[in-house]
Amino acid sequence: MIKNILFDFGGVFYDLDFSKTSEAFKALGFTDFDNQFTQYQADTLFQQLETGAIGPEVFFGNIQSLLPAPVTHEQIRNAWNALLLGYRSTSLAYLAELKKEYQLFLLSNTNQIHYDYFTAQLLEQTPYPSLESFFTKAYYSQQVGLRKPDTEVFEHILKDAGIKAEETLFIDDSYTNFPNAEKLGMKIYLLKPGMLIEDIDYKSFH
Repeated sequence: MIKNILFDFGGVFYDLDFSKTSEAFKALGFTDFDNQFTQYQADTLFQQLETGAIGPEVFFGNIQSLLPAPVTHEQIRNAWNALLLGYRSTSLAYLAELKKEYQLFLLSNTNQIHYDYFTAQLLEQTPYPSLESFFTKAYYSQQVGLRKPDTEVFEHILKDAGIKAEETLFIDDSYTNFPNAEKLGMKIYLLKPGMLIEDIDYKSFH
């Protein structure tokens, strides 16, 4: 019996285009960007940013050291945020229906730079006061110091929220995030390109 739903953010409630950030960084001279960051994996620098081990200023400084010509922090910020397109408003609205039957949680591999951007964007694009208001609790990688697909982040959520893995459905758009969640006993669902959370038959997991 599913009592809880744990959602990913990007690609689920929010549209992303990783190629836009790749192109923006290449335009700044970061020719090796695709080998260091993709939807499915991140190199050490990006993992440190996503777990809060380093903050935006250190990240900007590290990126500057990798580039052949001088660039500003603002140029790097804009390139890094280029992948962030906007919210799926109908999916956010649908959470009100799901909340009647399930506890809802959010788990996102993100970072403070992106968080600041999409938090401000929510106020611009939707009538909602905060992303966190939709969920019993939202877990962001840079705040908890843990990231998917590591087992520890799922264990942290189960313990912190006081929920059982076998009563939890985990929805993500990246298959690489599933194995450890599944080993703990969570049900999993891959949201494929073009699909919306409104399309899922939640009763089939009962």
